[in-house]
Amino acid sequence: MRKTVLMLVPTLLLGACTWGINPTPASQNVRTAWNGDVSGCKDLGKITVSVMDHVGPVDRNDIKVRDELQVMARNEAATMHADTIKPLAEPSDGSQPWGAYQCGSHLVTPAAPNSPAQPASSGGTQTFPVKGG
Repeated sequence: MRKTVLMLVPTLLLGACTWGINPTPASQNVRTAWNGDVSGCKDLGKITVSVMDHVGPVDRNDIKVRDELQVMARNEAATMHADTIKPLAEPSDGSQPWGAYQCGSHLVTPAAPNSPAQPASSGGTQTFPVKGG
């Protein structure tokens, strides 16, 4: 019994960890179109991102997995000069496809260090990573 407990504790602790996926400065200018409305936007391509959704037999928190998938998609979209992403499907086995779009008239550039993120000028919703949980 004691050996089982000693093996389960590290696994449970690892399942609660974040994996160090952080937004890049340029990705702070990328908005997520949760409503799917990208009319009038230029399609720049498809991004598929993936993270670990379980550690051994332990499933990771679904909200953390979804948050990390969005952060990774925004990071990748910024490298494509996209300013908008939208999910193309629900996450499955830690992977999710996203569409990358350019909806504004400017290219996405990195934000200045120590400057607050600017809200989307199109009246859209700005998203932030979920912490804790």
